[in-house]
Amino acid sequence: MTSQPTTTATSPAGDPGNGLHAGLKNRHLSMIAIGGVIGAGLFVGSSSGIATAGPGILLSYALVGTLVVLVMRMLGEMSAANPTSGSFSAHADRALGRWAGFSIGWLYWFFWVVVLAVEATAGAKILEGWIPAVPQWGWALIVMVVLTATNLISVGSYGEFEFWFAGIKVVAIGAFIVVGLLAVLGVLPGVHADKASFANLTDHGGFLPHGPGAILTGVLLVVFSFMGSEIATLAAGESEDPQRAVTKSTNSIIWRIGVFYLGSILIVVALLPWNDPSIKEKGSYVAALDSLGIAHAGEIMNFIVLTSVLSCLNSGLYTASRMAFSLGQRGDAPKAFARTTSRGVPMAAIIASVVFGFVAVFFNYRFPDSVFLFLVNSSGAVALFVWLVICFSQLRMRKIIQAEAPEKLVVKMWLYPYLTWATAGLIVFVLAYMLTDTEGESSGRTTVLLSLLVAALVIAVAVVKQKLTGGRVAATAAEAGEPADKVSVG
Repeated sequence: MTSQPTTTATSPAGDPGNGLHAGLKNRHLSMIAIGGVIGAGLFVGSSSGIATAGPGILLSYALVGTLVVLVMRMLGEMSAANPTSGSFSAHADRALGRWAGFSIGWLYWFFWVVVLAVEATAGAKILEGWIPAVPQWGWALIVMVVLTATNLISVGSYGEFEFWFAGIKVVAIGAFIVVGLLAVLGVLPGVHADKASFANLTDHGGFLPHGPGAILTGVLLVVFSFMGSEIATLAAGESEDPQRAVTKSTNSIIWRIGVFYLGSILIVVALLPWNDPSIKEKGSYVAALDSLGIAHAGEIMNFIVLTSVLSCLNSGLYTASRMAFSLGQRGDAPKAFARTTSRGVPMAAIIASVVFGFVAVFFNYRFPDSVFLFLVNSSGAVALFVWLVICFSQLRMRKIIQAEAPEKLVVKMWLYPYLTWATAGLIVFVLAYMLTDTEGESSGRTTVLLSLLVAALVIAVAVVKQKLTGGRVAATAAEAGEPADKVSVG
């Protein structure tokens, strides 16, 4: 059984109902690429990492950041050669087999629709604090409806919203780094920075107060805040110049992670001792701003977190719908998912993703400690599964591209294939290490085992589907008097 190259039908903005439209401008893609690595998890999840590893959390972020850079380099190589809204799922489809594209595509879709519920709830909590007259579930509903409407209008409206959402995040973190650095250096007038000093990195129990093992524990806490880096490669299929967009996004990933993650966390642990109680009570960024005596620091950070939440919701809905669209194109999802409106919007794919998101929101309010906890845990390791599949896909796709169109290798993975294998080994190590984490209902072991269970079920469906499809193709070929291996599937 053979499969043909997987491409996404992209049409000019004036060609009604004929695939996706190239409605994303270069400025949209640039900001989507930058904002994609800044999740709400950076603002709200970093405090637990700092408490666990102390200043050594910087090494945890650096380790995961390096992993993401390498994975994005591999994905950039494949996506620059063949930009598609299916991204790594479409590449896996061709490189590893239909079962792989089907499985990782649906797992990724599942991950993002669960994220929709998590982020909608997080945003609703902030909004309810500002306007308590509207109940939390009401805010979650309002947020989901507004962003659904945005995505249904056109890909350009998604891009415009994300441009401003991501822009606010970028400006906020940039301002935080500049203000914090000036405070640490003692040259910021009008603030109280008595605790601020680079000496905080070593003065309170050392750089690794809980020992080297805490670095790996920190990895488990921060790895999922990096999910979203790959969104730019999915969106590139609807841009004016897909190859250029992917190349630019891939080449800039190093400084983006270096500045926004390592830079901002360095400032946090320099402004305050890592064991300052306020970091855990208020959150790392709010505590850091409060330590400078900046008025209304909590409200400012809540606004920035809300913007990050809305950005994540907006991109999550976009990403889930485009993956569903790609699966529909390849016959791995209902055909309706691959149909677009006159504005190039895959309406059925968007609505299906939103409906599941709404159901998950309901479970979050009705069964938070059972059904919803299962959904969150069973999707938690999908990020690592996606990265692992990208590694194995790139090992095969490099040979395919070199044989068929070597001129398309405008982005190349460094030290291929050795660095690819090393990256895959590191991902497997992180998954194995997660199995040693047994504390709490959302422990690393629970997350890995439940995610593996869901992955096994999806792969089983994929294998059965492939066998059934292969049987039908063989029967069709026999009726036509052709060898089955000459018939292309998909």
